[in-house]
Amino acid sequence: MVKFNSDFWAVIIGGSSGFGLATAKKLAAHGMNLCIVHRDRRGAMSRIEPCFEKLKASGVKVATFNLDALSTDGRTRVLDSLAEELGKTGKIRMVLHSVAFGNLKLLAPYHATNAPKLIRQKIAQEVKTSSAIFDQIMQKAFENGADSLHALVDPSEYNNRQFLEDDDFARTIHAMGSNIVDWVQDIFRRKLFTRDARVLSLTSEGNSVAWRGYAAVSAAKAVLESVSRSMAVEFAPYGIRSNIIQAGVTDTAALRVIPGSRHIKANAALRNPFGRLTTPEDVANVIFLLCMDEAAWINGALICADGGERIS
Repeated sequence: MVKFNSDFWAVIIGGSSGFGLATAKKLAAHGMNLCIVHRDRRGAMSRIEPCFEKLKASGVKVATFNLDALSTDGRTRVLDSLAEELGKTGKIRMVLHSVAFGNLKLLAPYHATNAPKLIRQKIAQEVKTSSAIFDQIMQKAFENGADSLHALVDPSEYNNRQFLEDDDFARTIHAMGSNIVDWVQDIFRRKLFTRDARVLSLTSEGNSVAWRGYAAVSAAKAVLESVSRSMAVEFAPYGIRSNIIQAGVTDTAALRVIPGSRHIKANAALRNPFGRLTTPEDVANVIFLLCMDEAAWINGALICADGGERIS
């Protein structure tokens, strides 16, 4: 089994769930030391702490920080502490930015179409049952996994009272777009990177497909992809590679808060060549591969980890 240099560290920003935690587990299994930054309430720690304890039991060094990774103070506290932990020999091999902190308000009031309801009424007439009973049957079947019904059931409810404003865009773009640059620049100034380091960020199909309520996050993803390309060029002379991973639709806590997420998941599962959604472990496996020596010539790329979902 591949084992990383015992002096290598991974900094995972957003590592208490989803892609970040799956990546931490994968890298720890191959000997990578971990610095996990997360922001969770006390009530969630009963779920998170056992996961962190398992990582520590795997034999690698694990430093965890529950603080605001988007603030200068939070970043400074993490890197000051980590610099001490690294000592003279430890170096950061990989930085993963996996922050899910975006505003999901609409741009304009949602105007629902009557098409699904009209189709259901016609079918109800054909099978000689009431529309109300048929609607209940369809909705229950969809909620229980009948993905093919996604176009025939009513869409999720949307908040038609609050809409995106300048501040919503600014905070989302900073959190999920440009914040990675702050981390990379600070680590670089402190000379904590290895000679062959990897900077990785996560994007989604929402970078090019207009999901309702996703406008601010989509804008942040466009910024993230842009700065990743720029880092790939400007940091390359210092041995730092920068790449973006476009994960397929994945059933994470971050996805579930997106309006209409059940329909997004159903559509993705139906068109994926493998007939299922992407998992956090699928993406963690790709991140692991990009951390290997053999991936050193991959730089400035957008790599799709979706089983072919985007082309189907």
